[in-house]
Order: sequence, then structure tokens, then C-alpha cells
Amino acid sequence: MQIKTKKLSKWLDPELIANHFALKFGEHGLSWLDSDGTDNGEWSFLGVNPKKIICSRDINNLDSDNNPFFKLKNIEKGFWIGWLNFEAGAYIEPKNPWKNNEISTLWIASYDPIIKFNLISNEIILEGTNSAELIKYENIILNIDSQRENKSKNNNLKFNFSKINLKELSNKFQQDILKVKQLIAIGDIFQANLTTRCEVEALETYSSLSIYSKIRNKLQAPFGGIIINNSKGINEAVLSTSPERFLKLDKEGYVESRPIKGTRARDQDINQDALNAIDLITNEKDRAENIMIVDLLRNDLSKVCEIGSIEVPEILKLESYLKVHHLTSVIRGKLKKTKCWIDLLIACWPGGSITGAPKLRSCQRLFEIEKSARGPYCGSFIKVDWNGEFDSNILIRSFIIKNKKINISAGCGIVSDSDPKKETEELKWKLLPLIDSLK
Repeated sequence: MQIKTKKLSKWLDPELIANHFALKFGEHGLSWLDSDGTDNGEWSFLGVNPKKIICSRDINNLDSDNNPFFKLKNIEKGFWIGWLNFEAGAYIEPKNPWKNNEISTLWIASYDPIIKFNLISNEIILEGTNSAELIKYENIILNIDSQRENKSKNNNLKFNFSKINLKELSNKFQQDILKVKQLIAIGDIFQANLTTRCEVEALETYSSLSIYSKIRNKLQAPFGGIIINNSKGINEAVLSTSPERFLKLDKEGYVESRPIKGTRARDQDINQDALNAIDLITNEKDRAENIMIVDLLRNDLSKVCEIGSIEVPEILKLESYLKVHHLTSVIRGKLKKTKCWIDLLIACWPGGSITGAPKLRSCQRLFEIEKSARGPYCGSFIKVDWNGEFDSNILIRSFIIKNKKINISAGCGIVSDSDPKKETEELKWKLLPLIDSLK
């Protein structure tokens, strides 16, 4: 496969190009892996009018026709973007209980051409196998009238927030925390990432891309984006403002994971904001929780990485975003030559930072405590490049759209010394900015 490249002489914001291409080709199959221009968010990727789509929905029928990992193993070389649900774990650990979900378990599409944006150097690069298609995309972009299209943007979207009862949600979350702490006290588990969700409803039928445009004006993150599936009577989309990388595999075979554990709210007062950050990086509970997940991921990676290659070059590093401070660690390793990115994904699925320790037991207990399937939330956006490089996020800070309904979820890691009131406050730091981004 020979990949041709065209570097454009013009820079336009990816949002403008995404909206223009959506009008020209339709939203169905649009995948935009968005980012924020930071060190970990240098590149953004836009695919429209996909050449091929692979989808899997049913986790109750665990055969090869539905197995998302089997489908991934059989994809052709190309540039692929998609999502994978948390409940895809049913195909890896069928003895564990998993909830069924109405959103596709796997949705992935190939794009040719693909549009790449370097958000640091402000460059647009087109890549594909067909020269005529590259020229076609180039002409479309070069003829975009940015001033006219910016004026025509409509973010005046209205939503019904009446189903959100924060007091009721907080009370239930605190009760669930006590259940997790009881399990920890008897040695059943050591840690669990407890989540909850709320529902918002659009007052009219809005395009998923217009909803994402509204969100990203207030929230941007290095591993965000939107993927839309709205064909054949299906209307579903996954929107994310995630700051967390799950797994990355480069062309040399090196693996990286960047788990997040530990959160504090940002403050407009610079002194209080600094105190919040200091409290986070010195807090024994948050540090212990982060290290626990680092150990879990080291164990997962050891299944497919070369012996002695796994290292932790960064531990308990402070990363600050618009609304929150986080503690992030970095784990790296070298994939065995006999393994590929799908083996890596299987070895680590679901992500340790959004399950707990021990992982399988935590998943079982979360199944019992949480009332709803997670679906794409706590799953991943996944990207496979032409050369086989692989990248993925953890779908936290996300919005799951089904028709007019939007599910917004958040969670907290619970350990033995977790304070239910403080954990619930942390939940609000994560949840409220997501809700407010729609207002």
C-alpha cells in the first residue's frame, strides 16, 4: 500500500473543516479525534465518508460473528478510527457478568483520505492512496470561506436538564461508596472505580457535531473527539473530552499507557488553586491509588511485552486542565515480536484505571452495584494508522448520544480510606463541568 501525502498551504480550525465536510458528505461515519495542542495533544485526525464500516452489537451471543476482537484481528491495512465499549470485556472474560448495552459494542471505520492537523505547527496534511481523492479534498478545504461559515455556526442548542437530581445522585453515590468500602474491608477487593450517570435530553433533533462544537468551546482535552453512527435508523454518537491515554503502540513496538488517578478542582484564585494542586500531589490516599493502578497496568502489559522491558519513567506527575488537576503516571514497555496491537488491547481490557484491583473481581462487584451498563463510557476511542501504529484513550469525561438522549457519566476510585463525602465532591468536580458545557 503506497500512501501519498499532500501538505496544504492554508490553515483552518479543524472544527470548521469538520462542519464543512459534514455538510458535504453527511455526518454518518464522521470520526474526529480532537485534541488541545499540548505536548500529548499535538495531532488531530478527521475522517469522513468512510470506505468501510465494521460494527458489533450483541454481547449476549458470544460467538465469533459478534466478537469485536475477532473482527479487529481481521481488518485490512488502512487508516481506522472507532470505539470499543467497556462491555467488550464479555468476550475476554465470559465467566464474569456483563450488562448489555444499546450502543454498538464495536464501531470502527476506514478512511481514505484522512485529514491530519498538527495543532502546534498549524499544518494540515492529507494522506491517502488515491491521488484524485487527495486533490478533491484539497480543493474542498482551500475553497472554504471561513468568515462566512463561522458566522453561520449555531450553538444556540437547548436541553432539558430536569432529570438531573444532584442531591439524589449524591446520596446514592455515597451509599454505593459504603458498599465498596465494606467489600474492601473484608478483603474482597482493594480498589474499585465507581461510576454514575445522569441523563439530559435535547429539546429538538440536533446534529451530534453541533452538540460537540458547543461542548468543545468550553472543554478541550488531549484525547477528545466525536464519532457518529447514524445510518439505517440508528442514531448514536460518542463525544469525549478525555484527558487520559489508554494504550499507544508505535511503529518500533514500544508501548505507552498514561493512567490518571487523583483529582482536585481548579480554583479561580491562584493561591487556592496552587494549594489544591499541592494537596493532590501530597495526599497519601491519591498517591497510593495511583501506584496501585500503575502496578495493575504493569501486570497487564507483562502478558504481551518483552521480559524486563516494562518501566515507569514518570510517576505521580501533576497535570492541570481547565477544570481539574490530575495525578498521571506513565508506564512503558516493548511489545513482543510475536504480538500485535490487538493482543495488547486484549491483555489490558478493560482499562485498570476505570475498573479496580483485582481487576476481574472489581468488574464483578461494579456489575452488582452500578445500575446501568457503561457502554462506550470507560471504553476507548481507538486509532490504527497506515503503518500499524495504534493509539487509544480511556473514554472518561464523555457524552453518549442515543437519539435525543445524552448520557453523561463520571466516577471516582474508591479505596479503604475513601471519605464518601469527599469522593462525592470529587464526582461533582468532574460531572458539573460536563453538564454546564451544554448550557
